[in-house]
Amino acid sequence: MPVTELKLSHVRLMRDANYPWLLLLPRRVGIFELVDLEREDRITLMDEIATASTVLKEIVPCDKINVAAFGNAVRQMHIHVIARTFNDAGWPKPVWGAAPKRDYAPGAAEALAAKLKARLK
Repeated sequence: MPVTELKLSHVRLMRDANYPWLLLLPRRVGIFELVDLEREDRITLMDEIATASTVLKEIVPCDKINVAAFGNAVRQMHIHVIARTFNDAGWPKPVWGAAPKRDYAPGAAEALAAKLKARLK
């Protein structure tokens, strides 16, 4: 679900209520690895990751923020920013495959996306 646009990245909310989970997708064609970005873009992306992590942590009570860039299933460069709690569906394992996807309650994802958008700059 689209949240907002930052200087470099599209920000999206994953539709899995098990974990408040953002994706940052840099708007650069043909970029697959962090090292493929120009230096200025790498610095911008790191700032965007820090901002997304801070805002997510302020809005969603959590014990840990996980940040990951895998690209095994989707090659295009993207960053996962995931709020984790000690009692979430997958703790302490990685979120992938730890629990079946859970839908947000009606309107909850949109409400969270709106709160995130208001704070992400």
